[in-house]
Amino acid sequence: METRELRYFVAVAEELHFGRAARRLGIAQPPLSRAIGRLERRLQAVLLERSSRAVTLTEAGAVLLREARAALEAVEAAERRTRRAAQAPAGQAGVVLVTKAGASSELLAKLLDAHAAEPDAAGVDLLLCGMGEQGPMLRDGRADVALLHLPFDTTAGLDTEVLCTEGQVAILPAGHPLAGRPRLRTADVTGLPDLPMPRWPGPDGSYPAGPGPRARDHAQLLQLIALGRACWIAPESCRTQLREGLAAVPVPDAPMVTTVIAWPPHSRSRAVADLVRTATRVSS
Repeated sequence: METRELRYFVAVAEELHFGRAARRLGIAQPPLSRAIGRLERRLQAVLLERSSRAVTLTEAGAVLLREARAALEAVEAAERRTRRAAQAPAGQAGVVLVTKAGASSELLAKLLDAHAAEPDAAGVDLLLCGMGEQGPMLRDGRADVALLHLPFDTTAGLDTEVLCTEGQVAILPAGHPLAGRPRLRTADVTGLPDLPMPRWPGPDGSYPAGPGPRARDHAQLLQLIALGRACWIAPESCRTQLREGLAAVPVPDAPMVTTVIAWPPHSRSRAVADLVRTATRVSS
């Protein structure tokens, strides 16, 4: 199969309309229909059920849609990583590590220091991103390695190593009545009318409806909490970032948070392997 054919099929499968898919691709509809027909004959499978009123995916089509998205994503990632390698000075191609801004700060510092001390260690370019952006950046080639946090981030399609597991704490303004308690329940924190939970942007950049303030990263959120505009349930390691005016109270019934280091399964980069080894060593 050619990448062009996969792009054609993905457009039709997502639009479920040949006319809209053709406009999206910038081609005429007849060659698009012929291309899908050739693809079906080559695979010996009906991918789309067509009628005068609708286009629907068959079971085989649903499988190809999932696999085609992954394949096109891998091609795009390969293009990006190749360009990065070509632009780097000879012998100085490094590894790009992405993590949420403000997350796992202590672990990250230990990892970078330990890696830099290794003989012949490749350089590490650190990218700080917003909530949930590490996975997409890793999959599309903008990054080579990522720190992810379960159950909040997805590791589907990635190779991972567990680095640490920890409980969670409620981050509150130091003067709030709940800040002096020895522990809290999740329900105590999520239902506070005076301190709503923050709203994070979705994959399309839009924010869900709700009373909480909009937040893009940890630093911004901590400022909102200090101002008495929000509260938050966060991994216990966030205690190290707390400034004056903030308090952390354990929340035993909140889910445990597992930090993993992740990379694409097809990676054969020695620099990536070295960084993963260092991460597992410093976290043990």
